Amino acid sequence: MLQRRAVDRVLVVIPTYNERENLPAIVAASQSHLPDLDFLIVDDNSPDGTGELADRLADELPYVRVLHRLQKEGLGPAYLAGFRRALADGADLVLEMDCDFSHDPADVPRLIASAERGADLVLGSRYVDGGSIPNWGMVRRAISRGGNLYAQAILQSRIRDLTGGFKCFRRRVLETIDLDAIDSKGYAFQIETTYRVVRAGFTVAEIPIAFTEREQGTSKMSRAIVFEAAWKVPLLRIDARRGRV
Repeated sequence: MLQRRAVDRVLVVIPTYNERENLPAIVAASQSHLPDLDFLIVDDNSPDGTGELADRLADELPYVRVLHRLQKEGLGPAYLAGFRRALADGADLVLEMDCDFSHDPADVPRLIASAERGADLVLGSRYVDGGSIPNWGMVRRAISRGGNLYAQAILQSRIRDLTGGFKCFRRRVLETIDLDAIDSKGYAFQIETTYRVVRAGFTVAEIPIAFTEREQGTSKMSRAIVFEAAWKVPLLRIDARRGRV
């Protein structure tokens, strides 16, 4: 098992909306691989009772905290709220992780180890050697790969998986980039945050992961999320040329 330095407090931020079936299991599975993790559940007023379940977990488990938001506003605002709370709570490393097991909890120690070797931002990547998407159909593979190639071309980026959401940030990264300037709501948030990290001069490491489809609950992907990414990427490039990123 990975032995972390005592100075590194790791907080895993997990945004939730209708994830009642997955939440207890993802926390337990992550703890089984690295027992000294802390968790911040950011719930957007889930109508299925995920927020109430998160509160019960927090009552039972000293390493779980909950941040309740009034309504569903998208992935980006939920993560930003989680980042601000993580910084206020003194986290040294902050992880993004989906609640639906598309990100394997067994990979969490690998992300942390890469950060402790010096990377400022570690990305769990589907598109570096050894990465995979084992149970996606051809259409979804094409959309995902095409979205990454589109973002790479416009942003002139060498990052292979710009849209991935399995990440580990060093504290200084989140303190440096302007969180208030990030306004992406959906998966464009992942592109925008990584691009801002690169523009700020931080080092980024990509490690291979297998990204699997959820077995419980419903996907949050929508046409609006795809359209947002399509127009947001060129806007990021324009803002970078104007010195706003």
